[in-house]
Amino acid sequence: MKKDIPHKGNKSKGDENDTQPQSMSEPMPRSVDMPEAAKARIVEIGDESDGQRIDNYLIKMLKGVPRTRIYKALRKGEVRVNGSRKKALYNLVIGDKVRVPPIRYAMAKGDLNIPPRLLDHVPILYEDEHLLVVNKPSGLAVHGGTGVRYGLIEAFRELRPELRYLELVHRLDRETSGCLMLAKSRQALLKLHEKLGNDRSIGKYYLALVKGEWGKKPRTIRLTLRKQVSNDGQTRMVVDRDGQIAISVIRPHRHFENSTLLSIELKTGRMHQARVHCASSHFPIAGDRVYGDDAFNKQMKKLGLGRLFLHACRIEMAHPMTEMTLNIEAPLPGQMSNFLKAL
Repeated sequence: MKKDIPHKGNKSKGDENDTQPQSMSEPMPRSVDMPEAAKARIVEIGDESDGQRIDNYLIKMLKGVPRTRIYKALRKGEVRVNGSRKKALYNLVIGDKVRVPPIRYAMAKGDLNIPPRLLDHVPILYEDEHLLVVNKPSGLAVHGGTGVRYGLIEAFRELRPELRYLELVHRLDRETSGCLMLAKSRQALLKLHEKLGNDRSIGKYYLALVKGEWGKKPRTIRLTLRKQVSNDGQTRMVVDRDGQIAISVIRPHRHFENSTLLSIELKTGRMHQARVHCASSHFPIAGDRVYGDDAFNKQMKKLGLGRLFLHACRIEMAHPMTEMTLNIEAPLPGQMSNFLKAL
């Protein structure tokens, strides 16, 4: 295995995490078919894409092209593998020659225009040939989406083009900071998903400041959660017996007057899990505009808190390829640690 890659200037101490990336809210792309003169590409599949479904491969390759257009290209035979049509579920193998039709996307107002120095605000905590772990700042989405031009994954793909393969292993909410894993090989991605799934052998730890006096004892929270989309299009999680099980172990870390800093270990990885578990236990997280307490949030804002107080502080696991024990920590951002000192 290659040695860990040093990253000068990408320090994770002090207030560097508090520097917010510029706004990413812009019109989203639309797909356009290129003129007939444009040529299709023939791409030979390497080991980084071996076993991947062809629809997922094309979605990654044709960034920004709507999925409906990609599936249309598969149905019409615009995409061919070794000269033959293939269905969306076809699994690629090393040596396959894929014809990629001349489709691109156009931005309504130019290209992504990712700031060249954006990654200066994303400290690298660990990197080798299979795995990349970064300290994501609050305010940066992990990927682009509705109303968000780009996220962390698009920034890394554009600003570090030498990375032939890069995929998110899991996600963090836009306002949550801390440890975020990205896979640099398909083999690592699959093994990490195994560890996150049935094995549950990856320890993910968070720090959260909540309203109220938690007490001295730890608690294990088990609730079934499901997604609910409101009339305004906002997605939130609700407790529902028909939902998926979500398990968190919550321990008091430090007590303050009328608030508690909690250590939260996520045993599962449901959307907004830590936030819902705290709110459902009547200990809403400070700065949470969806599940939080408005009066408490206003009080915390007056004291200087300008974000959701939730930070993914640590990951413990066996390396997906070598089984070496990894204990990766993301220091609390300066804004958050300074806020605690003022309480």
